[in-house]
Parts: sequence; structure tokens; C-alpha cells
Amino acid sequence: MSRVFSGIQPTSNLTLGNYLGAIKNWVGLKEGHESSLYCVVDLHALTVPQDPEKLRKQTRETAAAYFACGIDYTNSIVFHQSAVAGHSELSWLLGCLTPLGWLNRMTQFKDKAGKKKDQASLGLYGYPTLMAADILLYKATHVPVGDDQKQHVELARDIAGAFNARYEKEFFPLPEPQILGDATRVMSLRDGTNKMSKSDPSDYSRINLTDEDDVIALKIKKAKTDPESLPSELSGFEGRPEAKNLMTIYAALEGKELSQICTEFGGKPFSEFKPVLSDRIIESLSPVREKMKEFMKDQVELDNILKTGAEKAADIAMKNMHDVRDIMGLLQV
Repeated sequence: MSRVFSGIQPTSNLTLGNYLGAIKNWVGLKEGHESSLYCVVDLHALTVPQDPEKLRKQTRETAAAYFACGIDYTNSIVFHQSAVAGHSELSWLLGCLTPLGWLNRMTQFKDKAGKKKDQASLGLYGYPTLMAADILLYKATHVPVGDDQKQHVELARDIAGAFNARYEKEFFPLPEPQILGDATRVMSLRDGTNKMSKSDPSDYSRINLTDEDDVIALKIKKAKTDPESLPSELSGFEGRPEAKNLMTIYAALEGKELSQICTEFGGKPFSEFKPVLSDRIIESLSPVREKMKEFMKDQVELDNILKTGAEKAADIAMKNMHDVRDIMGLLQV
């Protein structure tokens, strides 16, 4: 069986980076696969302190963004992670098979914990095991992710292989990371060497999916650039991360190769390119923003959609967890 699984944390506003690097690429992925599951991974959000009411709101808002961007909940399974208990249970079971050495190699923990790793939570350290459980709980075969998450999918493959070897059964498939689209890593508008992040202190570093049109235009106007004209070939991006980032965003929205955008705008100043880029972003995101507002107006219906999705996900998870418990020797009476 070919099955897709992916998810995004419900922390702060989703950004243009989430749209181009993930959600936009999920739309239509069901073609060629027997099923697809898209999860709002609220358990992962707990690796840092959260305001409970804000987390609930952001969980709904993330789901609304999925639907507004074109994820069809009648053909895909959309749910929030904490509604399916198998995620937590399988995370523990797989954690008992995961060597500390594998987790110590995870770069994201090092990046997030920094010099305060002794104060970091066990949840942050074990985050990759929970992500492996998210994927393997449904026996997903394909995981669309940004390139910064590829290492975690590779760990999920290692853990699946370790389980299969320990119990001498080919139970879990080895999931394949899918790096889709040209804008797999949209960068900050204030620093082209850093990823566009929901947690960046500066709101001017990102385009939020909920930003109004005038705000988008202002952020692009203020986006960091350099004094040179836009390059007319790819080699001209060397040492110019901001130029590459802005032109990559435009290329992704247009569905064109970056080299084509260089041909189109090469030699022109940023003052000519930025208004065109602003208009293209607004054209893409305005409908998304308005649809999100519509979904958020009827939270009862939104919750019902998530509940239905969770029930469908739980049906798959319960069968697989029954088999996992049996394989591992846990008594089921």
C-alpha cells in the first residue's frame, strides 16, 4: 500500500514558507497513492511552553489553512495528532528500540537547545522518535517534508528497520522523504541565510498566511536586498542570498524555473521587481486568507471535520497498534 503522511506544528501563524515548502505541494498528492493523511501535530508543539487557549486556536487555524490551501478533507484524512492515542503509545514503544546515539546526531535538537541543552525537555530530545511514530503508526510510505526535516524521516527509516530486524518481520515499510517543489526552504525576508520562521521575533522576516494585502506589500518593500541589479543567470546569486530568496519565491508562485525568472528580470533593479513580487504573493495568498476566515467563523463545523478525520485515522492506527503490541509480546486481553 502506498500512503502519504505529513504534518505541521500549530505554533504561531503559518507562513509563506509553510505554504510553498509544504501545503501547496500536498494538494494533489493523493494521485498515485491509496490514501493520504495530513496532521496538525499539536503534541510536537508542547516541546516548548504553550498557552492552552492559544494552542487550541492555532490548532484550528492550522487545519483551516490546510483546507483553504486546497487540501480536500473528503478525499484525505485531516486530523489533530493528540486525538489519536496511538501516536504517544507508539512513540514510547519505538523509543525503547532507539539508541541514544541516533538521537544525539539529530541537528534540530542541537539547534533548538543551543547552549542550554541541560535545561531542554525530554520531549524536545525525543521529538524525532515521536515523529517516527507519527509516520509509522499509519505505515506511511511517502513523507513530503522540507529539506530541514529530511534527517527525521531518515531516522524513521532506521527505527522501522530496527523494529523489523528485532522481531524478524517486515512489518513497517521504510518511508521515503519527498522533497517537493523549488521553494523547499523559503528564507527570511530580513536575512537570506536563515529560514523563514514562525518564531522569528521580527514579523517583517516573514509573510503570514493571515497578513492583509497592504501588510504583504509593506513587508516585501522592506525586505532586505543589495545595491546590485537582479542577476540574469544562476551564477549571479553567489554571495547574494536575499536576491536568490526573493526570486525563488516568485519562481515557485509562477511555477517556473529560477533560470527563467533570471532571464525575465535580469538586469532590472529591485525597485521594479518588488512590486511585481508583492502582487504575485497577494494574488496567491488573498484567497487563502479569506477562506481561512470562513472556516474559522464556524468552529463547530471545523471541529466536526477534525473529529471525523481523527476517527478515520484512529481506525487505521488501532489495527496497526494491535499488531505492534502482539509482535512485541504485550498481553492483550
